[in-house]
Amino acid sequence: MKFYMTPGSCSTGIHILLEEAGLVFEAHVVNLVRGDNLKPDYLAINPHGTIPTLVLDDGTALTDFVSIALWIAKTYPRRKLLPEDPAAAQLALETLSFATRHIHGEGFRRVFTAENYVTKGRDVEAVKAEGREIVTRALETVDGEIAGADYVAGAFSIADAALFYVEFWADKTQMTLPPNCRAHYERMRARPAVRQVLAEEGYR
Repeated sequence: MKFYMTPGSCSTGIHILLEEAGLVFEAHVVNLVRGDNLKPDYLAINPHGTIPTLVLDDGTALTDFVSIALWIAKTYPRRKLLPEDPAAAQLALETLSFATRHIHGEGFRRVFTAENYVTKGRDVEAVKAEGREIVTRALETVDGEIAGADYVAGAFSIADAALFYVEFWADKTQMTLPPNCRAHYERMRARPAVRQVLAEEGYR
């Protein structure tokens, strides 16, 4: 398999899942700042120009965080990356979606690409502030949901990889993580696979 990723991005969550599942893959770094994701050779693999992308052994390209995470969990069920209990599985999927679609898609996208949201009467800083407020409120919601739990759905799952990367972004942008999210973040950082991924991606 070939894994197209950018260090410190949302692809870090998938990188963690690949390592947790013990999979063998080739890692290819996509430099977003340089615009590698918009070059013809990459667009031929992923027409959306997004990361992460996972190209399977048969040539099929998975081009979305959620689809890749679910593929890993369902293809390698012995790794137990998705709970067997229906209620726990549903909770994992809801948090996975909330982290990727809302915290990332609505919040951090405004923080990192504020220029795309600038309109008459709203400057870049106002958009960034709006994004940070969205992230803050969303993490407070998650904080209440994971109170008393080591991981989102009891045991480590695909939801925790998604929650981790937005917690990682919050930490790196000097946002205060609420207490349960902070505990989850530190617990994730202590996992061997996470330590390995962060070291490989240049974070010590």
